[in-house]
Amino acid sequence: MATRHKGTQSGDRPGRDSAGRPGQPQLQRRLGVVDSTAIGLGSMLGAGVFVVFAPAAALAGPLLTLAVAVAGVIAYCNAVASAQLAARYPASGGTYVYGRRQLGEWPGFVAGWGFVTGKTASCAAMALTFGHYVAPAYATALAVAAVVVLTGVNLLGITRTALLTRILLAVVLATLVFVAVASLLGPHPVGAPAVSPGPANPATVSGGGWGILPAAGLMFFAFAGYARIATLGEEVKDPTRTIPRAILAALAGAFVVYLGLAALLQWHLPPQQLASSTAPLLDAVAVSQLSAGVPFVQAGAAAACLGALLALITGVGRTTLAMARERDLPAPLARVGGTHTVPFVAELAVAAVVIVLLLSTNVMTVVGFSSFGVLIYYSVTNAAAFTLAARPWHAPRWLNVLGFLGCLILAVTLPPASMLVMAAVLAVGVAGRFLVLRLRRADGTSKPAGTSTEN
Repeated sequence: MATRHKGTQSGDRPGRDSAGRPGQPQLQRRLGVVDSTAIGLGSMLGAGVFVVFAPAAALAGPLLTLAVAVAGVIAYCNAVASAQLAARYPASGGTYVYGRRQLGEWPGFVAGWGFVTGKTASCAAMALTFGHYVAPAYATALAVAAVVVLTGVNLLGITRTALLTRILLAVVLATLVFVAVASLLGPHPVGAPAVSPGPANPATVSGGGWGILPAAGLMFFAFAGYARIATLGEEVKDPTRTIPRAILAALAGAFVVYLGLAALLQWHLPPQQLASSTAPLLDAVAVSQLSAGVPFVQAGAAAACLGALLALITGVGRTTLAMARERDLPAPLARVGGTHTVPFVAELAVAAVVIVLLLSTNVMTVVGFSSFGVLIYYSVTNAAAFTLAARPWHAPRWLNVLGFLGCLILAVTLPPASMLVMAAVLAVGVAGRFLVLRLRRADGTSKPAGTSTEN
């Protein structure tokens, strides 16, 4: 069994999980505020910042910055709710755990299943985006290699994950500063052709007022990274203090970056070019006085993809661990061990599924799919936070109501294909769990001791 890190202030007894159950191998608390913030910010400033502006601009048109603001408001509501719940339940699993404890088993399962399925597809998208930026002709092979290498990094322990995330984050921030300077310097050509690598994007500017909500839903894909901090709750030192600070700091940093980039891109690139680009930040540099820096931007985008992929694999693995502990996923996925005390079976399983997706399907269109799953996940977060009695001054209940309604509205206004596919995936998961529970009752199989069903 894993030993606790000295100085842990979690309040959990050694050898017990966050619900007080004995015999569950525990992860070690190694992450402070800086590392936790870096993981969250590294997730949000990942590949999304390099690709999401174009489809959002195609929907929102000249109101792109307003769509970013709407996504930011909903993300703030979700961040406050996540911070409240993560401080109370500092265990791996995020809203899967919160939903079970505050609302019951089924809401927790819907949140966990939506997160695991949506973010597993996002892992494949991040990996393939990395491959397209580095060497489009070998994109799939490079994507598989990236998944293998970064899974190996995760298996070396969470402190290695945090260190690599901080290095990649520094590279990404330097790239974004370079893009901002290039956009400011100009010139600002009219009707310049797009120079993005990769397949053509036929999107056109169809947006305006009616496109703000679906554009905000797509932009939410880029904001969702702070969930990674909550899913690592069992590995954070002094979680009641660290988690809220890290979540809000990461969100504030990402919001400033996204809003500034949206404004600069709209000012620097013609509307049609921005809407149809497959790499708008690369285009912004290519048509500027600093066009010689295009390779630097490509390298920064590759680093962003790696940072996002690293954090995604980590977060999905921890949620898979939590679901397996409750027998909502196969029990072997809950194994924790190795020299560095990591959920190695869950990590390897996630990597295997991602590699299968890379080899069998085109996953570059999963932004809307992932957004729908994550919005459902956060609607459960807000509902769970609403039930908390003890509340800090900055987390009134009306904020949870706003977050809950905002998540549902953004989810149902996403492109229909994305909404229907993810709804079908959620339905399959719910039906599967229902059948498994019926079989267990028929066999007389008992649930794990201490499983909460309270509302």
